[in-house]
Amino acid sequence: MEQWVVVTIVITLYLALTLTIGLLAGRRQTDSVAGYVAADRSFGLLVMYFVTGASVFSAFAFLGGPGWAYSRGAAAFYILAYGALGMAPFYWIGPKVASLGRKHGFVTQAQLITGRFPSRNLSGLIALLSLIAFVPYVTLQMRGAGIVIEAVTDGNVPIWLGSAVAYGIVIAYVLSAGAMAVGWTNTFQGIFMVLIAWSLGLYLPHALYGGIGEMFTQIIAERPELLAPPGLTASGEPWSWGAYSTFILVSAVGLMMWPHLFMKAFTAKDDDTLRRTVILFPTFQLFLIPVFLIGFSGVLFPGSPPSSDFILPFMILETELPALVVGLFCAGALSASMSTGDALLHASASVVVEDGVQQFVDLNEHTQRRLMQGLVLLTGAIAYIFAQDPDSSLVLLLASAYGIIAQFAPPVVAALYWKRATTTGVIAGLIAGAATAFFFWQSPELKPFDMHEGIVGLMVHIPVLIGVSLATPPQSQLHLERFFD
Repeated sequence: MEQWVVVTIVITLYLALTLTIGLLAGRRQTDSVAGYVAADRSFGLLVMYFVTGASVFSAFAFLGGPGWAYSRGAAAFYILAYGALGMAPFYWIGPKVASLGRKHGFVTQAQLITGRFPSRNLSGLIALLSLIAFVPYVTLQMRGAGIVIEAVTDGNVPIWLGSAVAYGIVIAYVLSAGAMAVGWTNTFQGIFMVLIAWSLGLYLPHALYGGIGEMFTQIIAERPELLAPPGLTASGEPWSWGAYSTFILVSAVGLMMWPHLFMKAFTAKDDDTLRRTVILFPTFQLFLIPVFLIGFSGVLFPGSPPSSDFILPFMILETELPALVVGLFCAGALSASMSTGDALLHASASVVVEDGVQQFVDLNEHTQRRLMQGLVLLTGAIAYIFAQDPDSSLVLLLASAYGIIAQFAPPVVAALYWKRATTTGVIAGLIAGAATAFFFWQSPELKPFDMHEGIVGLMVHIPVLIGVSLATPPQSQLHLERFFD
């Protein structure tokens, strides 16, 4: 039997198991919006740990991370840095958000913000910006799934078909069971992808170089520029410290502002579960160590993949591993992609309906849930079209989306901690910050000191929010007491 046939069988079994877990999970939730969006606020520590970790580490980490280590060297370490920094503030913010959610019935990020700053236009703006940022993120996951399946099946299953099959499965269980399916499939997928990553990360350096230390000794001798921080750009030139440091900063600021992650605060059964998840999250960061080792092991590997994002499947095939092992690797990569993609599709539909449509049209719960399911299909279809672009970089797709998502941080902080902030100030700041980030994304040559456009946006956003808030009448004491008490 040909290798690609065995690999395809393994992938099929994995997808079938994932679908079964997702569909069975739905039997535990109520047929309500809170059930579909927030899993009836029932997640314990185990599910919260894996749903958070698996949602953060996606095809971006499993394929883009090795790709950057392979082609850009030390530049990849920014992924490790922002993950450690970005989760820490949620130790204090998370329980406060969860408490307000239980009190006021919030299930989305925008509901929290507009609960403090009442405005359906603000809610609609947040929903629109969220959807704009979600599309490239979902695109990244779909393309990652397609890349892996095409590579390990020797091209017999092309990217367009592989991504369609994998995300057909994702859409099926998200449509059926919403947040509960996302939680339990993420738990399964998180365990699976960590085991595969560590196995490959330890095996490849020893198989190719005789050990991890020997691998880096050879890289220092032949490609020392790869190990000199902050690493290289895509063109092979030294990456500037301005770009490197602001890539870390915008990603750290934006990490827990992603609606699909932020909304997990509303799914926790209590505050202690959230705090323990934040404390334990750095252990999930260890997943990046084998990911980087995989990428570095490809630096001196003979031959080269079609693009840096293909380096992991390229090496797996060239080292002539047994077909079963190749199939398990593929399943691990699909775990990374699907465990984030399902959360993104679920959150995008929830946000658009709850924070966009519902603000302008009164819908009953049954109609809301059906509309969410329709938007899962629509968002998936749009992302699928973009995923077929052969020139898209997995890491850069995500980095561009962070410029928008980071703009949600000032409104959240203002809502929770600054009583003098006003609705007008928050709207003005959000528009100014998002517009600035978009402008410099379109005109990168104008960015000061090569800074990430999201940071430039925040530099405009925060003063506008503060200035306009101070220039407009404060909110009533009664409203503030209702929100904070």
